[in-house]
Amino acid sequence: MNKKGFTLIELLVVIAIIGLLSTLAVVALGSAREKANDSKRLSDLKQVQTALELYYTDQNVYPTTTAVGITLGDATHDCLDNSGAGFVASTACDASPYMGLVPADPVSSQAYTYIGASDGTTYTISAILQGSVSGLEGTVTATPSGIR
Repeated sequence: MNKKGFTLIELLVVIAIIGLLSTLAVVALGSAREKANDSKRLSDLKQVQTALELYYTDQNVYPTTTAVGITLGDATHDCLDNSGAGFVASTACDASPYMGLVPADPVSSQAYTYIGASDGTTYTISAILQGSVSGLEGTVTATPSGIR
């Protein structure tokens, strides 16, 4: 008797192998996505730092906030204005801002928080990393002296 085809056991083994391989691929892609988001966060912090240094050069102070701070990149703080007003809504921003579009965190449930000292001498920007990048992990803080 010469029957051609696959047995049920052979088909189940192949399906199990395909399921295992697809699970491994999804896990690997999730890790790559976290690393990409963290790299973007660090890049965003450097861009905002550069814009704040330009602001400081012209205004001799950094933008001030309350002790609670502001969420960068939201609808009311998505532009770093050239008039000395600090972070404002893009609709209220002047024609040549220091940063026309302040970046928001790539994950919508997280945010960059900016706190400017009341005397305008310093600031901190906080972001939360999902993993580890360049020896940094957890909450990272950008100040005029760098990112730590």
